[in-house]
Amino acid sequence: MTQSSDHEALPLPDYDHIPLGTLPTRITGLDEGGLQALLDYEEAHGDRLPVKLVLQQRLEAVQGGADLAAGAGTSHPEVDSTSGGSPVSPVTSGPPINSPSQGDPTNPAQPR
Repeated sequence: MTQSSDHEALPLPDYDHIPLGTLPTRITGLDEGGLQALLDYEEAHGDRLPVKLVLQQRLEAVQGGADLAAGAGTSHPEVDSTSGGSPVSPVTSGPPINSPSQGDPTNPAQPR
């Protein structure tokens, strides 16, 4: 399956793989033309109602005079290719878990 040329012209890179939860923040920097291009593409390809609603609401807001956010749509919070490890650090980890003072209840060698 090859990508169509209209997919290459979309204002958001990798549009088809953007999670719905991040879509509203990713489209805040798009003008009417960009939003309409995404809406037309969505109707022709995925035709997902929740996505169309988000796009239509933002398009109506921009047509009503909403500000465009600078730099929006350029970050990819769901893709972090720079790190390969756990996002947990000593600062964000929870407190250490200590065994009960009477011993470990899961140890079968310990008398009860």
